[in-house]
Amino acid sequence: MMAVTSSCKEGNKIAMDNGKYVRYTPEQVEALERLYYECPKPSSMRRQQLIREYPILSNIEPKQIKVWFQNRRCREKQRKEASRLQAVNRKLTAMNKLLMEENDRLQKQVSQLVYEKSYFRQQSQQQAGLATTDTSCDSVVTSGHQHHLTPQHPPRDASPAGLLSIADETLTEFLSKATGTAVEWVQMPGMKPGPDSIGIVAISHGCTGVAARACGLVGLDPTRVAEILKDRPSWFRDCRAVDVINVLSTGNGGTIELLYMQLYAPTTLAPARDFWLLRYTSVLEDGSLVVCERSLNNTQNGPNMPPAANFVRAEMLPSGYLIRPCEGGGSIIHIVDHMDLEPWSVPEVLRPLYESSTLLAQKTTMAALRHLRQISQEISQPNVTGWGRRPAALRALSQKLSKGFNEAVNGFTGEGWSMLESDGADDITLLVNSSPGKMMGINLSYTNGFPSVGTAVLCAKASMLLQNVPPAILLRFLREHRSEWADSGIDAYSAAAIKAGPCSLPMSRGGSFGGQVILPLAHTIEHEEFMEVIKLENMGHYRDDMIMPGDIFLLQLCSGVDENAVGSCAELIFAPIDASFSDDALIIPSGFRIIPLDSGTDASSPSRTLDLASTLEVGTAGNRTTGDRSGRCGNSKSVMTIAFQFVCEIHLQENIAAMARQYVRSIIASVQRVALALSPSNFGSHAGFQSPPGSPEAQTLARWICQSYRCFLRMELLKQEGTESILKSLWHHTDAILCCSMKAPPIFMFGNQAGLDMLETTLVALQDISLEKIFDENGRKALFAEFPQVMQQGFMCLQGGICLSSMGRAVSYERAVAWKVVNDEENAHCICFMFINWSFV
Repeated sequence: MMAVTSSCKEGNKIAMDNGKYVRYTPEQVEALERLYYECPKPSSMRRQQLIREYPILSNIEPKQIKVWFQNRRCREKQRKEASRLQAVNRKLTAMNKLLMEENDRLQKQVSQLVYEKSYFRQQSQQQAGLATTDTSCDSVVTSGHQHHLTPQHPPRDASPAGLLSIADETLTEFLSKATGTAVEWVQMPGMKPGPDSIGIVAISHGCTGVAARACGLVGLDPTRVAEILKDRPSWFRDCRAVDVINVLSTGNGGTIELLYMQLYAPTTLAPARDFWLLRYTSVLEDGSLVVCERSLNNTQNGPNMPPAANFVRAEMLPSGYLIRPCEGGGSIIHIVDHMDLEPWSVPEVLRPLYESSTLLAQKTTMAALRHLRQISQEISQPNVTGWGRRPAALRALSQKLSKGFNEAVNGFTGEGWSMLESDGADDITLLVNSSPGKMMGINLSYTNGFPSVGTAVLCAKASMLLQNVPPAILLRFLREHRSEWADSGIDAYSAAAIKAGPCSLPMSRGGSFGGQVILPLAHTIEHEEFMEVIKLENMGHYRDDMIMPGDIFLLQLCSGVDENAVGSCAELIFAPIDASFSDDALIIPSGFRIIPLDSGTDASSPSRTLDLASTLEVGTAGNRTTGDRSGRCGNSKSVMTIAFQFVCEIHLQENIAAMARQYVRSIIASVQRVALALSPSNFGSHAGFQSPPGSPEAQTLARWICQSYRCFLRMELLKQEGTESILKSLWHHTDAILCCSMKAPPIFMFGNQAGLDMLETTLVALQDISLEKIFDENGRKALFAEFPQVMQQGFMCLQGGICLSSMGRAVSYERAVAWKVVNDEENAHCICFMFINWSFV
């Protein structure tokens, strides 16, 4: 008999019972290594087949080969674990350094506050009892409109010597904010520092304007980090353009740049912002790289930027990036964003958008860190997705969608937009754009039943105020229940404008919602944004003289669906795509944007069930169940912006305009109806979510899963099974648990968080993934060969192998268990699978 050794360090020898080792020849080891990469865990039959196929292994017994593969897997596992632990150790060391620096900064801030408190106390005691009657110096400005007056400070010198002085001053002020106590920073709500977090994120308290600060680790060298961050339009979605007007070199090797930057307005109710900036790039004595910026709004003797039409000139106070090399590679980065966005220029109800440091942190500061981490991961794991797209190409597509939507919302005349006359109501704004750049690639004349040449793009847009509706919940409902608000005929019309023929994309199904199939495409590291293709099935014709293909495809970008992310903006942007789905494809996006107008921390669970079709049809709140309701209460407000674009010919412009008005108005009515159903005020005073939430059916299924596991395998699936915690414990189980139906073909119907992560899908999209689709050919053969055991003895055990996620990524698992789930009447309800120790290959 062969004894399996506990040591995994011997790669070319195995232990025998008599204590001797049998050594493999280098040729045998090379052959076994090749076989290992083809199949790391061969079955007994496969091992015997290997001996027959490879003569060099003919003198080795099958049990010896089995032990070799066991040891090889053990070494591989140890190597991966050692590499992972080294990476974690480096990250923890750097994070510890950051936390120690943050602790020192906080101690300085405490000392400064204690000193100021003592000083103000002495001043108040000295002035006690004194009355001041002289009012000659009283200020005549009592409102917040001081910016209309002539600046109190004299203009700054903008000559080269003056710019260098401004740059040095900017550097000092920026460093005092990044690592000093110039601004009182408080921790961002909902953000806790740790090895797996994005970093240390803080917002300002009691300073001029809005400010946010972040510290984090990225796996890129400082020069690359600075290069990426300087290219602000590549990562800041609200940035329309950054133009470099002038560049000056300094004597210390630094660079001064004069920039003109424009930011999109987030809603139709506010003007856009622009900045006239100085950017200073330099290297400190300790080798740290600094990029700092500030506005040049009050200068003389140098270049200046006059006010631009349709823009409000905002001010950037000293801000920037401190980038330090990290031991072992990568960089430690400090980011400070400090702006005065001139909130006086917008309606009072919208001023929180421009007075919220939390919103600035989400949209700008954290966006920069996330972008750096995303690029770092793409460099370390340069994988091509199942769609044959590289991450950079997918990022470009998402940027295209976002930019196109922002252009529609803002409607700048410089881009060719002009306003159409109103029909008497001011709820919908109509714009038309017939510029050559906008029309390039659009088809509208009919050739072989399909459009070929177009002349204009028409945009219908509106904004509305929402109350007591969490943006994430509303956005998820709009995404998953498109039929509640969309018109299939208009979807077909929009798709016809860019199609040259039937769309035939090779893809696997990811989820179906009433004629809508969601096909996952890509997502960011933290899943705060994801891109997908929407397949609208059997759309038919949109007009009598034009034959359309049966299916329509939309490229869709979704973000802000995490209800626990404080101050995040929720967006659902989509555009029809043609059959080629090329990287330079024409994109004419439409969609929704919902921005919270407060920064409250109360948020309902991100896993809320969104099947509200029945809720929308119920007339009274008393008939609604309260087990699946939003826990958010109070007077929270948000603003929703809707923008839809339509391609049209000039001679049909009036007809399309009337259709667009009516369509957007119908969408607004649908959104208001959905918002009313989602509002906690309609659910009664006892509304609330459990964590994680679930319908009674989900609670019952979780109980059946655990009871059946105990019955057939004679052991407990969960350590603790309280009456209210079974679903929660099952949801957070470390192994992937998935349930599929009994009928052929078996379709998945439930999965815990690990199961959804393994398949790279969502709970709702899971229902259209079949069991056989996730296994490779060998896995399917093994599954079908042993599947009868489940029905006979109630369970079966599967050896480790490889399966596929919904996005085509290979997933390895150590072993799997399947068992029959029976209901209370002991009838078979479904089959449950548990994949143990899974990981992406």
